[in-house]
Amino acid sequence: MQRRRFVSGTAAVAAAALTAPAIVRPAFAATIKPYSWDLNPPTDTRENFIAWGKGRGEDPVFLGQRWDRFQALLKNKDIWGATTIRAFLLTPREEFASVNPAIYKRAYEHNFLDIGYGVTMSGPHLQGRMTNVIDVKRGEKVLEIGTGSGCQSAYIANLTENSYTIEIIKPLADRTRALYDKLIEKGYTEYQHIHTKQADGYYGWEEAGPFDKIIVTCGIDHVPPPLLQQLKAGGVMVIPVGPPGAQHILKIVKEAGAGGQIAVKRSDIYNGRLVPFVPLNKLDGDAIKGTHMQR
Repeated sequence: MQRRRFVSGTAAVAAAALTAPAIVRPAFAATIKPYSWDLNPPTDTRENFIAWGKGRGEDPVFLGQRWDRFQALLKNKDIWGATTIRAFLLTPREEFASVNPAIYKRAYEHNFLDIGYGVTMSGPHLQGRMTNVIDVKRGEKVLEIGTGSGCQSAYIANLTENSYTIEIIKPLADRTRALYDKLIEKGYTEYQHIHTKQADGYYGWEEAGPFDKIIVTCGIDHVPPPLLQQLKAGGVMVIPVGPPGAQHILKIVKEAGAGGQIAVKRSDIYNGRLVPFVPLNKLDGDAIKGTHMQR
């Protein structure tokens, strides 16, 4: 039986690339002030946050949208840690939505947004909760499975200098790497912390492991053994697990017991609520078992 995979094979990818409309990226704005771990955006008022970000060189319209979504995240309890709040407020989602002019101005909506290649950009509430659950500490090594738009790893790059991300779709992986590089030139130097790889994420990134935290942005019906092996004892993984359209997002904690025994504890970050994910496309007429998630 064919093992589960996160995304469709090369034939489907090639077809997507051929049928996808040409994308015109909005012009990049002036260079912003370079990143520093000491950057602390104000969280007292909308006006102060916009003024702070505008002084850094960001667009006040998007800054206002970012603040409004931040308030919704707080109200919905999808974000709570001080470092994760800081990371969200420093992540320009609009830059990652800029690959598709149709969604560029919708970057902060509570929706999944089409970025081409059969992949979507996850909404800020899902990204916020999953990131907060793994509770990244500075210096920790974090692996993301499913680079997609690049927004999730950009978020993590504000939490640690050791962000690793894998994307199986080569043209998407190449496009996102190029976007990171352009944003680094623009002044978002935190994205120098992001290590990218085009590969099948099912197998993880063995040579770069082990990892303190793993975040999987692709739905699957089981926890891939290679990822569990590459997770450190004491490490945490979040992953959508379940049949197509009915996944639970699980928090996996790997613990070392007495005598070297390994214990794995699971909990549901939405307390049992199902989170539907896009079903995997068919390849050569045969359905590949598994799903891929909006990223």
